[in-house]
Amino acid sequence: MYNKAIRVLNIFKKYGYQAYIVGGYPRDKILGIKTNDIDICTDAKPREIMEIFDTDGVSDVGYGSVRVIYKGVIFDVTTFRRDIKYENNRKPIKIKYVTDLKKDLLRRDFTINTLCIDSDGNYIDLLDARKDIDNKIITTVGNPRYRLKEDSLRILRAIRFAACLDFNIDDKTKSYIKKYGYLLKYLSNSRKKEELDKIFAARNKEKGRDLIIELELDKYLGLDNLREIELCDDIIGIWSQLHISVDYLFSKVEKDNINKIRLMLNEDIDAYSIYKNGLYVSSVVGNIKKISYQKINKIYTSLPIKTRKDIMVNGIEIANILNKEPGNYLKEITNDIEKKIVYGTLKNDKEVLKNYIISNYGG
Repeated sequence: MYNKAIRVLNIFKKYGYQAYIVGGYPRDKILGIKTNDIDICTDAKPREIMEIFDTDGVSDVGYGSVRVIYKGVIFDVTTFRRDIKYENNRKPIKIKYVTDLKKDLLRRDFTINTLCIDSDGNYIDLLDARKDIDNKIITTVGNPRYRLKEDSLRILRAIRFAACLDFNIDDKTKSYIKKYGYLLKYLSNSRKKEELDKIFAARNKEKGRDLIIELELDKYLGLDNLREIELCDDIIGIWSQLHISVDYLFSKVEKDNINKIRLMLNEDIDAYSIYKNGLYVSSVVGNIKKISYQKINKIYTSLPIKTRKDIMVNGIEIANILNKEPGNYLKEITNDIEKKIVYGTLKNDKEVLKNYIISNYGG
């Protein structure tokens, strides 16, 4: 992907334009972090970008950004610009195209994201990004007072970079994050959840949590018990423990798993609870309760049945065995034999089950 990006830069160069890889990729390349997300900036205008790459497929996504598909790889290409005016502490609604790389870099969030790579593979560092990367420090480009008020998402992005890269946030930036934390109330819940998911998945999620609490952001994020939860290895496991007072949007699958995890956290973990909840939910709960995955998996793999469909008699057969019409009584019997099979006190054999049903429910 990197080689294709370099080819894209050289295509711009061929047409007389400047172009650079910018943002997270140069930073991560220095840090030895593998990533496939490459952003490109150029002095070519969106219309000119679309003309150059028309045969490969392009789409204008607004605010000076064009999505380019080159040799099957998608690159976000943004024209050098200055952001003149922001709306709702988030989106630039008035921009001005420029031809100077440094002016474009000066609008960006943090210095660590201003390192560039040119068409020859050389690093271009106009704002001392390498110094901050080497010192593992996160500072805003320019005064944090203005950077954070312009775009309140940068508050969470600073926490995310600190957690993912195991960097520290400089004191001045931290003080303004705390001062302007209230702006998170006006940020969309979807964007907040997106950043929180990345923080909860970070290699140093503990640092992320500590910063959120230290800078008093938890009250604006609706994370009422963040300090008390166990920071497990699974994002949904973390969300399941939180008392959330903000309406974050979860998919149906996420909601189902969160509900199951919350219920199982209040149960003893044994063969039946693992059978009932499945391996994924059980392993997440085990992780929270400091029970090894190996132990959970051993119990799960040794289960005589994995679902109710594995029971050798079904509801209609039970009714026939008892010579009765099907009814609500079948649920009680099925629950009984299901639990006994899982606990190993009743063999999952059709004849054995038939005799058990007659002996216990035939009267």
